Amino acid sequence: MGGHQSFPRVTLPKERVVIVTGANTGIGYETAKWIAMMGATVILACRSEEKAKEAMTWMNAEFQAEKDRKTKEVVDYPELRIEFMKLDCASLQSVMDFVKEFKNSGRQLHILVCNAGIGLHKQAYTEEGYELMFQVNYLSQYLLAAHLLPIMKTSGEDCRIILVSSEAHRFCEFNLDRIQGKQFNEQNFGRLLFYGNSKAFQIMQMFSMNRRLQNSNVAVLSLHPGMVETELRRNFKDMTIFNIFTSLTKCVGKLKNPFEGAETTINAAVSPALRGVRDIYYDNCKPANIHNIVTNTQNQESLWTYTLDCLKKGDFLPEDIIKCLEGT
Repeated sequence: MGGHQSFPRVTLPKERVVIVTGANTGIGYETAKWIAMMGATVILACRSEEKAKEAMTWMNAEFQAEKDRKTKEVVDYPELRIEFMKLDCASLQSVMDFVKEFKNSGRQLHILVCNAGIGLHKQAYTEEGYELMFQVNYLSQYLLAAHLLPIMKTSGEDCRIILVSSEAHRFCEFNLDRIQGKQFNEQNFGRLLFYGNSKAFQIMQMFSMNRRLQNSNVAVLSLHPGMVETELRRNFKDMTIFNIFTSLTKCVGKLKNPFEGAETTINAAVSPALRGVRDIYYDNCKPANIHNIVTNTQNQESLWTYTLDCLKKGDFLPEDIIKCLEGT
């Protein structure tokens, strides 16, 4: 584990249930693995069962290696308490199937880490007709949080929703008329703009949800995990060197490995010091400033209303879930 990690050394009870979306690779993998190595039960919410099972094998091997090294922060279980559940954020129906399966398990839920995401994708639309980055990075995980909120509200003290955003939120605009980008074609579609929008919307969701949850046991935090080399390679693989350079030079510090990229997420999820903390956007485990488009309350509430309207269309949000969301 090394001596440089920023998250605290804590032991979590196996009864503490954590969901990490996009947990089979990169930041999500390290987040799920380390929270599980602290003792919690962690559900890997991923598209591919094959890739998730392979990731779980690697997690247990790395867990055993940490035990052999007598790393004091890891629990002494025979194996990690990790499980796969299928979730494809490009499909709202997949989100609903996941929610149904989780509810049927009868489990509590203490931490929801909304980590799944795609970056700088070319113009594309989901089966429900939404711009792909908007749905994968924001809408589907909003829907997931909305449906799991009633469970979290009855799961005891200090429950947290962690929204893994990005410094790319600074490239956003707020224009509901252009939110799906259908005025553009593949040639003039601003990939960084729409990626930045999706990440801005996550931070706006934090503020809007916390306003409604301020007297509850559930707190919402957001963060920038840092520029992670493996993630960049995946997200930039079909863009020109010029675009890579101009995009990165505006917001990159030093590149991180996936473990370093996961530190801020893990800290937000488990740090006892953050119990009850809300409305903070973290970078390198420290509070960071946020673009003023994102902190604008009117923008936040306009997005909230737009999001509800999107999800009401397909009957994805029944009245009882809306009431729980609205705190009524």
